[in-house]
Amino acid sequence: MSEHQQLRIGVLGCADIALRRMLPVIVEAASARIVAVASRSGEKAGRVAERFGCDAVTGYRGLLDRDDIDAVYIPLPPGMHFEWIAEALQAGKHVLAEKPLCTTHRETVALMKLARERNLVLVENFMFLHHSQHTVVRGLLEESIGRLQVFSSSFGVPPLDPGSFRYQPSLGGGALLDVGVYPLRAAQLYLPGELEVLAATRRMDPATGVDVAGSALLVTPDGVTAQLDYGFDHSYRCAYALWGSRGRISLDRAFTPPEQLKPLVTIQQQDRMTQLNTPADHQVRNALEAFVTAVRSGADAPQAEAEALRQARLVEDVRQMARTV
Repeated sequence: MSEHQQLRIGVLGCADIALRRMLPVIVEAASARIVAVASRSGEKAGRVAERFGCDAVTGYRGLLDRDDIDAVYIPLPPGMHFEWIAEALQAGKHVLAEKPLCTTHRETVALMKLARERNLVLVENFMFLHHSQHTVVRGLLEESIGRLQVFSSSFGVPPLDPGSFRYQPSLGGGALLDVGVYPLRAAQLYLPGELEVLAATRRMDPATGVDVAGSALLVTPDGVTAQLDYGFDHSYRCAYALWGSRGRISLDRAFTPPEQLKPLVTIQQQDRMTQLNTPADHQVRNALEAFVTAVRSGADAPQAEAEALRQARLVEDVRQMARTV
């Protein structure tokens, strides 16, 4: 694929996140274009295709069989990821899949192996990683807080639509896979080395069989801890903080800042508090461009694989260590 050639993208599924966030960005991008969108419902595929100016395909297999598509974007429920990511890779397509990449570590290992064997790019789409506010925070750390002692993060949302896949175990529902993965992934931005899960809790909903809230305590080999909380039954919050030997730095709207927002960073040191507005940024557009660049160069593939495997292992460790409350 040449530097100036548009990446031809097919979309498997018509999920809300695709319609609200990713597809409008692809339509506006100079580096990519939507060729077709597939749904199990031909009527739904038709409505979405008309809205975004592309072809409609009934059934996911029909889209993967097309030879005018270079890559696929997969916003399907997590429980469907393994099957359709594998099918896409087998069909020779690069893949950008919404988080979590899979529901188990074993499945993640298998897909990464397949992508590597096929020389294809497979990316787990954590869009928040591509917002410049995190680069600003990293640049302030040493002078602001000294030696890091504790990382803490919370992501909670009010109760969701009861008909959502998020309340269906067979589709990979539950708070850990939907919102808990964000604090886990954010911890890895600041805590190098292998994280160990010391303890975890999960609160299960007996009516649906999915977890609706949880927490986890992790530690690095040199004793820095990560305290993480998440859930579906909370006032909205998505934030993280880093507490060190000389101060504390915190960030609100850490995972879902609108593109026009200038996120606020708060630095607390002894008797002084400083607040800084970081530049507005478009993390969805940045995530798309990073994927296009990876497909063109393949340079980031080993790093993306290592990060996805580490994340999948931590999610599984939290699940296995969790005490049900």
